[in-house]
Amino acid sequence: MTTVLLAPDGFKGSITAADAAAALAAGWLDARPDDVTIARPMADGGEGTAAAFLAAIPGARRMPMRVTGPHGREVAASWILLPPTAAAPNGTGVVDLASTSGIELLGSSLRPLDADTRGFGQAIAAAIEHGVSRLVLGIGSSASTDAGFGVLTALGARITDATGTDAAPGLRGVRTAVHLDRSCLRPPPPGGAVVLTDVRSPLTGPAGAAAVFGPQKGLIDISGADAALARAAVLLDTDPLAPGAGAAGGTGAALRAWGAELVPGAEAVAELIGMREAVARADIVVTGEGAFDASSAAGKVPVRLAALAADRPVALVAGRIAPDADTSAFTTTIALDDLAGSPAAALADPVRWLRAAGHVLAERLGSS
Repeated sequence: MTTVLLAPDGFKGSITAADAAAALAAGWLDARPDDVTIARPMADGGEGTAAAFLAAIPGARRMPMRVTGPHGREVAASWILLPPTAAAPNGTGVVDLASTSGIELLGSSLRPLDADTRGFGQAIAAAIEHGVSRLVLGIGSSASTDAGFGVLTALGARITDATGTDAAPGLRGVRTAVHLDRSCLRPPPPGGAVVLTDVRSPLTGPAGAAAVFGPQKGLIDISGADAALARAAVLLDTDPLAPGAGAAGGTGAALRAWGAELVPGAEAVAELIGMREAVARADIVVTGEGAFDASSAAGKVPVRLAALAADRPVALVAGRIAPDADTSAFTTTIALDDLAGSPAAALADPVRWLRAAGHVLAERLGSS
């Protein structure tokens, strides 16, 4: 009997990490029904981060609420309350930006000037009001380039333009903001706030939030946005070149100025959900993500899992594996677009092809 740990990230725009793990497990057990599978969905601070904690930690509770989405309309959201520990006697609040202010909430209607992070801040405020001892904040998959002004506003800061009027939401307001009043800003909880991100980009410059991530959010005036973010750094009194300051359209910079600590997302999630212990119980580890490419080496989930499980077989399953990707850390790999015959076929039925991938892996590795 073989014990298999299934720890994929979500396949962005296709299937959640939890559903991907379930499909892989079903396929493995189709081929080897007497084996034991352990599902431990992973995340790196983006979409699915809160769900990974909910799935992995006994006693974790979803705390439903409604927040202002990135389009300015109310949306259903939640944060996760983790049970008390010695380090966090009143529990830990886990909030992810993707489910409150994420780009997926916009659908096809991008709002490069007006999308903001107020909803994320509202969920953080709710966790603080509940009395949590510490916060874990995931900031991937953002819809906005608002320098985190929406978060700070929801936490009590007041940001105004030259006339003393509250700055408009989003980048539109960042462009006109001249004053940041922190007098009513809620502090982080006693145990602090940790920010999970796989982005190490600075706030400004050619590798910054506007230049690198602005186009995918519909931003056209990159130089103007970059200049606005530079002024935002002055208001925030933070270093615009600090690694991670450009994450989530500058939300990294705002949270850093608030007093939070930015850490590599996949590594921190693995530690917080007990991934090292799960790996130790397994004979084989299966991980994956939607697209595995050259950038995956920079702290993405599969590479982190391969490092943790270096002394046992590790399989990679991805929707697509780029020709330039370094897959040397993995015992074997499967690309769903190859298995399905085309990217379109793989995307049309990810459960089917992940289940098929699990079956193939069981045949390849089941006797390892």
